Amino acid sequence: MAKATKKQVLGRGLTTILEDSKNNPGSISNINKNYSTEIDISKISLNPFQPRSAFDKEKLDELVISIKNIGLIQPITIKKISKNKFQLISGERRLRAFKKLKIDKIPCYIRKADDQQSLEMALVENIHRQDLDSIEIAISYKRLIEEIKLTQEELSEKIGKKRSTITNYLRLLKLNPIIQSGIKDGFISMGHGRAMINIDDEKLQLSIYERIISKNLSVRNTEKLISSLKNPVKKKINDDLSNDFLKQKIKTEKKLQTKVDFIFSKNKTGKIILNFKSKSDFLRLIKKINE
Repeated sequence: MAKATKKQVLGRGLTTILEDSKNNPGSISNINKNYSTEIDISKISLNPFQPRSAFDKEKLDELVISIKNIGLIQPITIKKISKNKFQLISGERRLRAFKKLKIDKIPCYIRKADDQQSLEMALVENIHRQDLDSIEIAISYKRLIEEIKLTQEELSEKIGKKRSTITNYLRLLKLNPIIQSGIKDGFISMGHGRAMINIDDEKLQLSIYERIISKNLSVRNTEKLISSLKNPVKKKINDDLSNDFLKQKIKTEKKLQTKVDFIFSKNKTGKIILNFKSKSDFLRLIKKINE
């Protein structure tokens, strides 16, 4: 029964958003009042604007059981496209559940809506779902901004989210697609993704991603790892060697015609870093080293 209550709350939340649009020109599009009826499932086509890219099988099975035991709590939303044809606006999981149960008709809200309004309603409903993953939310925000021609500020006002929240979600779409899939599949969290956003090198992003998974790193440890990679600590060498170090640095830079960095660690091991500007410059350095 707890799940049923939760779905009712979500349903009322969306209804409130859409109903408010009738009286508030600053909210989502003005839409005529809906009415409810039962429609033959065979007459309903899927929504081409559906923002969800995947449906969790386990959760769909749970919904099937819930509908079988207590019925449908929230009707789906459709629009009429011809005399005996309708198009789904929102509620694809509920429609799929009815098909699995082999029920011929499903309760529907019928709305008068054009393509833009259909997209808005589908996206807004999904944004307010609690089971939507971070990447799906980000894609929904991006589509509202690009396809409905909204600014982030306007979107913030329409859906009741802070602009900074919207920005943080949108930035996730800059990550390598493999990492985005990792967030969608639950291998890493949104926090892990945000920590990697400022890493421009995609190969380094993937290397960090693999380390997060293999070492089961927390978000905090991931942030420390990235900080150490971006800001390697340069250890001072013994004063007795400083003059010799400087001479060798100058000599090496002169010979290789590039900037050279020596980095020393606590156990007196270290690295020599050679800077190059292009592939041809890299090949030139390799040739010089091998002479």
